[in-house]
Amino acid sequence: MLFLSTLARPFMVVVACLAALGRPTFLPVTELQKGSNVTLASRATPAAPHWVIYSDKWVSGENGPPAVSDIEGYNVFALSFWLISGPADQALEWTTLDATTRSSIHASYAAAGISLIVSAFGSTDAPTSTGADPTATANNLAAFVQQYGLDGADIDYEDFNAVNAQDGSAENWLATFTQALRAQLPEGQYIITHAPVAPWFSPIYASGAYLEVDQTVGSLIDWYNVQFYNQGTSEYTTCIGLLSTSSSTWPSTALFQIAASGVPLNKLVIGKPATTADANNGYMDPSTLAGCLGTAKAQGWDAGVMVWEYPDAAASWIATVRSVAFPE
Repeated sequence: MLFLSTLARPFMVVVACLAALGRPTFLPVTELQKGSNVTLASRATPAAPHWVIYSDKWVSGENGPPAVSDIEGYNVFALSFWLISGPADQALEWTTLDATTRSSIHASYAAAGISLIVSAFGSTDAPTSTGADPTATANNLAAFVQQYGLDGADIDYEDFNAVNAQDGSAENWLATFTQALRAQLPEGQYIITHAPVAPWFSPIYASGAYLEVDQTVGSLIDWYNVQFYNQGTSEYTTCIGLLSTSSSTWPSTALFQIAASGVPLNKLVIGKPATTADANNGYMDPSTLAGCLGTAKAQGWDAGVMVWEYPDAAASWIATVRSVAFPE
């Protein structure tokens, strides 16, 4: 995703208490998925706030996702990436583990309130431009999620040529894809998120970009991991630019401006790079970002934060980011 792209519980819980902690709320579903040792009782859509961390880098000595203690403070861990050609990087590593190991890791994550999902596409794939069939692609991704016992999928669609064409091809592809994916990964049993770049919520796109996607299939998407970075050296780097007033380059794409355009505020997760090395621009130090979250929360926002990527961000990073408005 993200980096260097052109833009780059098998038990019931008390919903109210865990929602306050940013932990998932679980639904009483007990069906066993074919090809998986994980019951649907251990999956559900987490309540906001969402604390999302991606993992794409190879980490020396690793054998699967990190221990839950390394990512304390998060409640969603995204293995990156599933590609049209098949899994790569951390998504591929997950498939190399035997079923017993995968089940054990998933159980430990579920017990800690962390959903384990896979992120698709990233900057590698351009599904619309390369002619990928949206329904077949969605079915293949859903099959991967189910076969490997994951809690859902994140759609990091970065087909800039298709979006910039403003001819509706990107929006139509995403709508058909999302409908097909949700048909295979039912709401309340699996997470489906999208990770658009912030400018795609601007009204400058004649075909609507992600405003059109939200109007068409937003009800099928649990939340948006919005990439507020890689859009210019000074874009989204202050609390004002991030929250209330974006630049004239990408008008109406600050957090509350996107909400004013009709996208539900509680679905707008703020995405940031962990370090200056994790993106071309858009970095904010964790303490500054924490202050921005305090401002946003005071205005009714509580969707959460996404970060690219582990291990550059881990437990200490999110503890600082949450410290003002959402202390652990």
